[in-house]
Amino acid sequence: MTWLERYFYAPTLCQKALAYALSPLSLVYQTIATMKRQVAPFEDLGIRIVSVGNLVAGGSGKTPFILALAQVLAPLYQVVVVSRGYGRTSRGLVVVSEGGKVLVEQNMAGDEAFLLASKLSTCGVVVSEKRKMGVLKAKEMGVQVVLLDDGFRFNFKKLSILLKPALKPYFDFCLPSGIYRESPKCYALADLVVQEGLDYTRHTKLLNSTQRMLLVTAIANPTRLDPYLPPLVGKLYFKDHATFDFKRLERAYKEHNATSLLVTAKDAVKLTNCPLPLSLLDLRLEIAPQILKQILDYLAH
Repeated sequence: MTWLERYFYAPTLCQKALAYALSPLSLVYQTIATMKRQVAPFEDLGIRIVSVGNLVAGGSGKTPFILALAQVLAPLYQVVVVSRGYGRTSRGLVVVSEGGKVLVEQNMAGDEAFLLASKLSTCGVVVSEKRKMGVLKAKEMGVQVVLLDDGFRFNFKKLSILLKPALKPYFDFCLPSGIYRESPKCYALADLVVQEGLDYTRHTKLLNSTQRMLLVTAIANPTRLDPYLPPLVGKLYFKDHATFDFKRLERAYKEHNATSLLVTAKDAVKLTNCPLPLSLLDLRLEIAPQILKQILDYLAH
């Protein structure tokens, strides 16, 4: 585990002491986050919205869940995914793709939004810091359903889904003492709480594998990949959404005498110009039929 992962999920005695010392800040953070959500006026934006969110910061599988859900909905509805577009160089509202046609480069979209745009052959993707503007743009595009990424805190008329990862944080504290963005009690406010391992499961496929693979990734909580990893010559972690330094990759590649870099699909969209050979850990998510039925029933009414 990295230091941060250990702090949030399996803290040492010193880390526990630090967490308790920071608890007043966590209480302030929790109070502000809760108040912002509670005082937001309710808005019916005139389009069916399915919000996919989480209470735990990073690593709950929102992007693969949205991808899997969009692939189910696409034959039935015209769908647009609305996201903030973390890690992008652009600002404001950007239409990343429309009808499956990608319109901008990866750096303009952000890695997760660009991944969704490249994988969804008939859907659209819009990024906007102001999520309401993104939803209204999707409505203007004439679509029938908006999949709202990280939309729990927005008080729109919507079906609110919260993902609950299999690995439970050690403390039920908000940041910075714990990893929650709001109190775990907020699970009760969601229309659907979807539990990893029960309501959705992850499946992996290894593509272009070689004998000596070096894992390179810039995802949150990277050790969550460990159960799916083949034998490796090493691991190189970057911070979540980081831009890869090709020179650093080349040095690590030579130091480990690697024959390829093993990356996730989210990482791969930022490595299209990488001169080194790539292997892909293709992580896919399967949503349980009973969860899909509840979502489809909501959209049908």
